[in-house]
Amino acid sequence: MPDPSDRDRLRVLRIIGRLNMGGPAHQAALLSGRRFDPERYETLLVHGTLAAGEASLADLAEEEGARMRFVGELRQPVRPLRDSLALLKLIRVARAFKPDIVHTHTAKAGFLGRQASLAVRPRPAIVHTYHGHVLEGYFGVAKARLYLELERALARVSDRLIGVSQATVDDLVRLGVAPRERFQVLPLGLDLDLLAEPVEGLRTQSREELGVHSGEILLVFVGRIVPIKRLDLLLRAVAQARESEPRLRLAVVGDGDERPRLERQAAELGIAADVLFLGYRRELRPIFAAADVAVLSSDNEGTPVSLIEAAAAGLPAVATEVGGVGEVVTGDTGILVPRGDVAALANAIVGMAVDAQRREICGRAARQGALGRYGADRLLSDIDALYLELVA
Repeated sequence: MPDPSDRDRLRVLRIIGRLNMGGPAHQAALLSGRRFDPERYETLLVHGTLAAGEASLADLAEEEGARMRFVGELRQPVRPLRDSLALLKLIRVARAFKPDIVHTHTAKAGFLGRQASLAVRPRPAIVHTYHGHVLEGYFGVAKARLYLELERALARVSDRLIGVSQATVDDLVRLGVAPRERFQVLPLGLDLDLLAEPVEGLRTQSREELGVHSGEILLVFVGRIVPIKRLDLLLRAVAQARESEPRLRLAVVGDGDERPRLERQAAELGIAADVLFLGYRRELRPIFAAADVAVLSSDNEGTPVSLIEAAAAGLPAVATEVGGVGEVVTGDTGILVPRGDVAALANAIVGMAVDAQRREICGRAARQGALGRYGADRLLSDIDALYLELVA
């Protein structure tokens, strides 16, 4: 491990698979910019290519003042030749930068970035953050087993393993990635202050622009439109819920290859006019101001950024109890249901929709919890303490 005592600042090489809409990119941007004590840290943020249909958060990193390097070969899916080229480029970047710490985020970046770190002399401290994992529910048995063995091998060369939720760490320990003592739980940190600030007249204006009428209950989903999010299940639940609560409408904020199929499904369910597919929206304040309840129907999650942001805006939630969702949504802030249960999700949506007082009480508690646990300042302080411990 390098001795940083002969330099004014610690050098941190941060590697992330891609700067797409989501928690990992938000966190990487915050930790790579001017807020992360630039007098003590020099950070280089390396990122790869977005997947088809994804929107970029590179502009957020630029606004934060991050110094960035793009490696186009760092991308999904797995391609041995392309991945080998990405590894060689990461090694060259790492050797030129001479980091004291290499911190990787997301699976592909963790796989290649930690290998690249081992080619640097003197060896930097190696940190990997699991913002969730892809070891269950994403691949077939053989491929999942291979990825698990690779994760176990990389865990052995990592100096610290971070989980963004206790549930994520529990999963990884159960799967045998590493012993529990090798892990540390550091919740996400997000810039939530603007979302929490009320803006006079914004709700009325936003609902008018979306075509949501007075008295209607607007549900909002924010995220990638991919199979693991189970938007097919959410559409069925909304259709079922509307049988007893016809005021319900749904806004889907995000995009992906699944969108055309889901639009057809909404039409087949007879709810196409009541489901708004809005695409990606960088500015979420107007959407949250217009909405009444945040919804999430995923089969797997790390820490759901969309629910944290919605909570900061004062929205209660109805969500499936998977991964780290239960650490964001509690009995005081919303309703949790078993994954894959359309009837339970529909009933929970109706229960929240018909009770305005409950929505208000849960929304207040959600805002207070989000700002206290998931603020940017807390994240910056936690990571600062971690890095100083590693190089002490």
